[in-house]
Amino acid sequence: MSYLFTSESVSEGHPDKIADQISDALIDHFLAYDADSKVACETLVTTGQVVLAGEVKSKAYLDVQKIARDTINKIGYTKGEYQFDGNSCGVLSAIHEQSQDINQGVDRASKEEQGAGDQGMMFGYATNETENYMPLALEISHRLLKELAALRRELKDITYLRPDAKAQVTLQYSDDNKPERIDAIVVSTQHDDFDEDEAMLAKIKEDIITILLPRVKATFNAEVQALFGDDIKFHINPTGKFVIGGPHGDAGLTGRKIIVDTYGGKGAHGGGAFSGKDPSKVDRSAAYATRHIAKNLVAAGVADEILVQVSYAIGVVEPMGVFVNTYGTSKVDLTDGQIAEIVTAIFDMRPIAIERRLKLRNPIYTETAAYGHMGRTPEVKKVTFNSQYEGVKEIEVETFTWEKLDYVNKVKEAFNI
Repeated sequence: MSYLFTSESVSEGHPDKIADQISDALIDHFLAYDADSKVACETLVTTGQVVLAGEVKSKAYLDVQKIARDTINKIGYTKGEYQFDGNSCGVLSAIHEQSQDINQGVDRASKEEQGAGDQGMMFGYATNETENYMPLALEISHRLLKELAALRRELKDITYLRPDAKAQVTLQYSDDNKPERIDAIVVSTQHDDFDEDEAMLAKIKEDIITILLPRVKATFNAEVQALFGDDIKFHINPTGKFVIGGPHGDAGLTGRKIIVDTYGGKGAHGGGAFSGKDPSKVDRSAAYATRHIAKNLVAAGVADEILVQVSYAIGVVEPMGVFVNTYGTSKVDLTDGQIAEIVTAIFDMRPIAIERRLKLRNPIYTETAAYGHMGRTPEVKKVTFNSQYEGVKEIEVETFTWEKLDYVNKVKEAFNI
């Protein structure tokens, strides 16, 4: 019997995502001017106010208030009527020095002996149901909101959009776990005030279905486009008016959208957030590393769907263990335990090895803080940072390195594929 599965995404203007983007903008600036920076930054946003808190060990001195304001303005909160805008909001910094008790477990005389920045377990997941090896319901949700943000910035086809939005997609799957059709789409978008509520709701629904949806559909291949049938149930701004939004409508905090950030409820999650953490925190770096492993395994043909878990103890160099689950989709004559043993031999999971393999000491994190950390496209680009204290710095970086399929040949060789 077929079944339904749902995933959601939130826009860059969602309060929690504003917080994530500010935290990661701080990470990028610290790493740009001191690649060895140790940072754990949390952000709170609410009506007219931003609070920065956390621990930093860095040689760089930054204007954290300016970084926060620039991030907010870039997202689109630039009008006083939003009750939250980058030029007028208060920014309180409560950032202080990193605890020496934590630092002694991470910084060692030899970088090869660098311990994990915390204990915990991290998961990576991949499935071949999409071209980027991501769960389809989440991928559609992300693309709905990316295109909605593009429409907002174009100020052409839809002129009333405000930055806060959420999307949710429900797929129908067959007994053999293949997507059959899109059952339902939910979109809630903040908007300017209308003179008449009923006309407003009709206009928003029409624009989402006739303008946004075709743009999103066109970004997929023919196989996925066929799932966009005429029987989709739409719920567009189902509560009605959505003028009050963003941090004025709901406070936002760093790290509250960890399922949006990863796999939309597919696979598993160890519970640790990513944004605001430098790569010595394995919550972040090892989650990227396990995604890299899972994606390369699926791309190499080891299985159709794979979950990889790794776990650490704080201050300890080697992981506690690696676990693999192929959900019965393995295409090699090995148990999941045997697959895990081979994975351990291919991929060095020491924290310093992960940092080097995925080039994680570069300022690449602001882009990750909205529309998912996984399933994105790697890109080599130049980024420029400007600090009144540290000067101008231009750096060439490679983004989303954990999405590269650079280990497929090694995996095929190890598994005799």
